[in-house]
Amino acid sequence: MVDATDDSFRSVLDSKLPVLVDVWAPWCGPCRMVAPAVADTATRLAGALKVVKLNADDAPAASGSLGIQGIPTLVMFHHGQEVARQVGALPAAALSSWVDGVLAELGAGR
Repeated sequence: MVDATDDSFRSVLDSKLPVLVDVWAPWCGPCRMVAPAVADTATRLAGALKVVKLNADDAPAASGSLGIQGIPTLVMFHHGQEVARQVGALPAAALSSWVDGVLAELGAGR
């Protein structure tokens, strides 16, 4: 799992692996609730998925380029293109199921 900034955001999408971007902010309660599930997903799918944390407050240009209107927002990219988006907090099992489903559609799951 890596942190992205306005300067590094586009480069983190240049990955052979699918990339899950977690757009969050430290003051956001639902973001803090989702964080452990995102970290677990990063660990569980290491080598099959790259997970990027994007603090919306610290990276307003990057979050703006994604059209973020609410947080937490999870955005999945494949070959630099957005392929799926989930706005709002999901329970851990639902988040895992969503990620696994997107990866399966991409043919990139384990």
